[in-house]
Amino acid sequence: MSRFSVTMLGTAAVVLGCAVATPLAGRRPAQPPTASAVQEPVAQIDIAVAQAQRVVDRTCRRCHNDGTLAGNLSLAGFDVAHPERQPVVTEKIIRKLLVGMMPPAGAARPDEAVLAGLADTLAAQIDAVAAASPNPGRRTFQRLNRSEYGRSVRDLLDLEVDVAVFLPPDTLSHGFDNIADVQTLSPTLMEGYLRAASRISTAAVGDRDAGASETTVKVPRTASQMRHVEGAPFGTRGGVSFLHNFPADGEYVFRMMLHGEPTGLLFGTTDADGEQLEVSIDGARIALLDIDPFLSESDATGLNMQTEPVAVRAGARRVSAAFIERFAGSVDDLIAPIEHTLADSQIGTAYGITLLPHLRDLSIVGPYRVTGVSETPSRRAIFSCRPTSPDDEMACATEIVTRLATRAYRRPLGEADRTGLMRFYEQGRAEADFEAGIRTALRAILASPHFVFRVEQVPAGVEPGENYRLGDLELASRLSFFLWGTAPDSELVWLAGEGVFADPVSLARQARRMLEDPRSEALATRFAAQWLRLQDLERLFPDALNYPQYDKTLGEAMRRETELFFAHLVRADRPVTELLTADYTFVNERLAKHYGIPNVTGHRFRRVAVTDEHRRGLLGHGSVLASTSFANRTSPVLRGKWVMEVLLGSPPPPPPPGVPDLEDVDEVGEGRLLSVRERLEQHRASPACSSCHRMMDPIGLALENFDVTGAWRIKDNGVPIDASGELYDGTPLAGPADLRAALVARSDTFITTFTESLMAYALGRRVEYYDMPAVRAIVRAGAEQQNRVSAFVLGVVNSAAFQMSRVEKAASTDTEVQ
Repeated sequence: MSRFSVTMLGTAAVVLGCAVATPLAGRRPAQPPTASAVQEPVAQIDIAVAQAQRVVDRTCRRCHNDGTLAGNLSLAGFDVAHPERQPVVTEKIIRKLLVGMMPPAGAARPDEAVLAGLADTLAAQIDAVAAASPNPGRRTFQRLNRSEYGRSVRDLLDLEVDVAVFLPPDTLSHGFDNIADVQTLSPTLMEGYLRAASRISTAAVGDRDAGASETTVKVPRTASQMRHVEGAPFGTRGGVSFLHNFPADGEYVFRMMLHGEPTGLLFGTTDADGEQLEVSIDGARIALLDIDPFLSESDATGLNMQTEPVAVRAGARRVSAAFIERFAGSVDDLIAPIEHTLADSQIGTAYGITLLPHLRDLSIVGPYRVTGVSETPSRRAIFSCRPTSPDDEMACATEIVTRLATRAYRRPLGEADRTGLMRFYEQGRAEADFEAGIRTALRAILASPHFVFRVEQVPAGVEPGENYRLGDLELASRLSFFLWGTAPDSELVWLAGEGVFADPVSLARQARRMLEDPRSEALATRFAAQWLRLQDLERLFPDALNYPQYDKTLGEAMRRETELFFAHLVRADRPVTELLTADYTFVNERLAKHYGIPNVTGHRFRRVAVTDEHRRGLLGHGSVLASTSFANRTSPVLRGKWVMEVLLGSPPPPPPPGVPDLEDVDEVGEGRLLSVRERLEQHRASPACSSCHRMMDPIGLALENFDVTGAWRIKDNGVPIDASGELYDGTPLAGPADLRAALVARSDTFITTFTESLMAYALGRRVEYYDMPAVRAIVRAGAEQQNRVSAFVLGVVNSAAFQMSRVEKAASTDTEVQ
């Protein structure tokens, strides 16, 4: 071991802390930070290394050698004194030791303190080398994904758009949709951006020459229509309510289609007499239609209903079509209504349940007889000036285009940019009028690579393989897309232009300002939602007959609960460990009823105390429990895998080929249906299955009291639930509370996984082995601040990986697109 390495070992934490927080001034190639480490006796360090080497030789190499190759890993030549020679293997060892997976349960295990000492020694060695020669990494090509594109358009034009109509779904990597190396660029995608720019610019400016078109919004079959729909006028039930952008002032026709039975008759004919359907715009009724209980597909209009032409002004307006509510209050009957009211369109009738008509979809057709374009929020955001004569048009257009392009491009506009955009204005102006010219220029802005791509310049003079600091404008964009999921605001851009972000105090002040801003909810709806894989909830369709109380409305409430929970942690700056231990949550009436929480009414979510210890933290959230289930049964395997991957950062290996699915195991045994646990025991009887299942299954079985929808139960297929088991490290489990306690006992692992995910999302690239020293430094700094959310956010922002980049040795150009 070199004298330098010995000097660094004792204070790796101090060195890394300095490396993370060191101001990165100037725009010149960055030099490795100078470490001023506290001296530690060489003999003491040598003893720690020697002890760690003995643990590797006597314990780890029993399985991980050239002969057995357990886990496809051999440590035959592993040298604890120089773990930097095998950094990937070293980080894998550290991870397995901290999680407690190695040595496995049943094998000879040294004392926990000895294993922790090995992990600490390896981490200190790696961190010391990283402090001497930091590698901030680099990301390749980066573009705005669907969410970032939509949010940027909203902030620029004050216009909500459904970007999913134009752009294909983004590819997920490491759980996130903003990872650069999977953001491919295809002709289809480019065509989508061009189409989006055309449609959005027309919607924002308006179109006096708009022709009639049809937009249809479908009501999900799994959405309950027995309750009031949020956004619809009070006193209504079911139906649909949404924002629609009307392109021009004119007349529009609203066409509704009702659900029918398999026989072609109107669904809900048992109680359809007197039913009425109300259509409203911004809460004001524009039509009230009587429903004929004898409507059928054989009628001339089928199950369709439509209004007379209605005059509507241009702009984004809330459109609702809902049934007049004829009764309210609880139902006192032997058979209560179910939430999934279309679970079966025949059984309900057969059993005498009162059925009501249901809306299937709403179409908006128009405009007809266009009279102009009224003032809208988006037009106010665009037209900051109005020409009073033809001579004033060019100056006004230049002002509008310059202002919009400066915000869209996230930087001051160059003369070449301005000249190019004004050519587009002139082309549109020549074809029609002033507003047409602005619309054409706006289309060019929204389709420009300067808007769609996040370009980061490499400073002149930087050699291949060298590190360099990002420019302040680029840093402002990184910060804004990290915390807000959108482009930087005017304050960030102005401060970046002043060059103040070289001062870490100024940068931290801006980060805290952004965390306190309501837009920081993007950390919940974007980062946390993807980290916790809430998008999987959209793919769950529980068996309607077995789980008739689950509907789309409930699924949306589950997701919103978790998002609000995380947003509260951010705004209140709470410890991240409350993700596991919180004795509170956020529910509305629908979700509170599902959880059995009393005294909650209405659509509004509010914070409530959780008195049931099984419901505390994420492990009790319906979003997690439902998204890790199948349509007809729970899945201890999926739940265990979710905990290992998302919370512990240690995914199990993929199953070997030829292993049968659980569905292939007999469902019946001993004259009765088998529980999921019993079927799992049969499945993992094979040695090929047991090695992985013994890690995942006990975790998932500890949550088995929660059914497919996250509701608490005590039996599965008539068999009492047995949630007992043993964690991979030997910790006994008997239910959710024990699993939570086991995770809290290894909270350092959970916090490290959280930090890795936060950094990956912030950087737009996967966390690599050379990022782990910075991750550990952030975790240590967070512990000193009670693990508050802000400590981890600021730790990521102050890291070299966030503020710097590296030019690849093969690079030969002056710029790189990131």
